[in-house]
Amino acid sequence: MDKTLLKSNIHKLIDRIENESILEEYYNEMKSILEKSQDSVWDKLNEEQKKEVLLSFEESENTNDLVENKLVMDKYRAWL
Repeated sequence: MDKTLLKSNIHKLIDRIENESILEEYYNEMKSILEKSQDSVWDKLNEEQKKEVLLSFEESENTNDLVENKLVMDKYRAWL
């Protein structure tokens, strides 16, 4: 289903709802979904955390700094 058809179908469903409490629930749910989708993990980080992520990325560019996934998983298996 393309975006235009989806929007049209959503509008048709909403137009059929006569119960105000259902409309309000639907509105609140849609609003919540939109707000969550606009939040970025990056935006939630403080400056120090952002610096750490960028540093980690830079370090990952050097393959000598990388550790095999299996070694990490074996070491921290107790935490998982």
